[in-house]
Amino acid sequence: MMDWKRLLSGKRFGMEEYHDRKHERTDFQRDYDRLIFSSPFRRLQNKTQVFPLPGSIFVHNRLTHSLEVSCVGRSLGNNVAKELIKRYPDGPVNLPEIGAIVSAACLAHDMGNPPFGHSGERAISAYFSEGNGKDLENLVREEGGRWEDFIHFEGNANAMRLLTHQFVGRRKGGFALTYSTLAAIVKYPYPSILAGKKGKFGYFQSEENTYLRMAEELGIGLDSEDSRKHVRHPLVYLVEAADDICYQIMDIEDACKLHILSKEEAIELLQNFLAPDKLAHTEKVMQMVNDVNEQIAYLRSCIIGLLVDECTQAFINNEEAILAGEFSGALIEHVSEHVKSAYASCSKMAYKKIYCAKEVLDIELAGYRIFSHLIDSLTEAVMRPNHAYSKLLLKRVPEQYNVAAPTTYGKLQCVLDYVSGMTDVYALDLYQKITGMGLPAV
Repeated sequence: MMDWKRLLSGKRFGMEEYHDRKHERTDFQRDYDRLIFSSPFRRLQNKTQVFPLPGSIFVHNRLTHSLEVSCVGRSLGNNVAKELIKRYPDGPVNLPEIGAIVSAACLAHDMGNPPFGHSGERAISAYFSEGNGKDLENLVREEGGRWEDFIHFEGNANAMRLLTHQFVGRRKGGFALTYSTLAAIVKYPYPSILAGKKGKFGYFQSEENTYLRMAEELGIGLDSEDSRKHVRHPLVYLVEAADDICYQIMDIEDACKLHILSKEEAIELLQNFLAPDKLAHTEKVMQMVNDVNEQIAYLRSCIIGLLVDECTQAFINNEEAILAGEFSGALIEHVSEHVKSAYASCSKMAYKKIYCAKEVLDIELAGYRIFSHLIDSLTEAVMRPNHAYSKLLLKRVPEQYNVAAPTTYGKLQCVLDYVSGMTDVYALDLYQKITGMGLPAV
């Protein structure tokens, strides 16, 4: 059984010796601020969420999505904290900080995602499983590297690396976040060799010892059904719920703005969440305005509030199972049947009309080609650094990335560190330049 006293630790990864220093802000509030002011977080403003980055209509990008998830996560965390304080009046001093921990973890949850949405992840995996990178498998394995890290490339695992790895010239511990904030983003607490058909895992081989240190510090137990896996830190469920709530509801709103869904379709999907007594009230409020966007925004806010309450209750109802590592599924799967059915309808519509929309497919197709070419060119350069073209291309790689890593695994990670940190616009610009499609003004 996990213990809240150990799970809510303000100790910072890489800066453990400074743990007792006092600050006006709590350690978890400082995590939030540290992330907000970081360059990798700021670059999320130019990374695709689902729809192409805005022209005349502004839709969500990774930055706006992360900020909204953080707001919802804070509400979830604060609600859960209030209930736990009632349940454990003499509980650990950090119980009131759950909202701050979840909010910070939500900010960081997508920071490891590459440009061009999920097509970036697929392009990386495909390059090593189907493309030219496949030829490097034997070399990586012979040197003791974990090939599965590449053929199942995962944004969540990459976030753990970004936040904890000491890049060249940077400080020990990466972002030096608290152990609890870091653990709260690890949705899949096991290595890539256990990724299975879905290809999900929580940390690369290079960060495995980092995660094991965190698990030991926080008292995160092993999975009773598979001792090679750990159970989730309890707050992962709140971060996941915040993400589930935001992307599902906000995708409906964005799809309506882009006329992929009609006003009637969007409103019906959202109204399905409401019980008859609530529905009558919301319809009355909606009649006060004629603007469609305003009507849908009002509905959206009602639904998010409802889902926050439902997921809070699901967590509290299952707290014992969560602490015992026996809880299965996501919180969104444990809400009331009426709400679960409405959420399932949104998911079904999203896969039928939104994620297969021409606008979404076009950005994925372009992103796939751009990303694949960049990975191929940079991999060739790090593997053959003495070639004339390689020398030129490697000068474009920032110094924080170790292009001279001693192992093939390390060289490939260097390439992926660089390309996954790119924005959509930067990746496109570099692609055009190295292919000769675009030249600087002369």
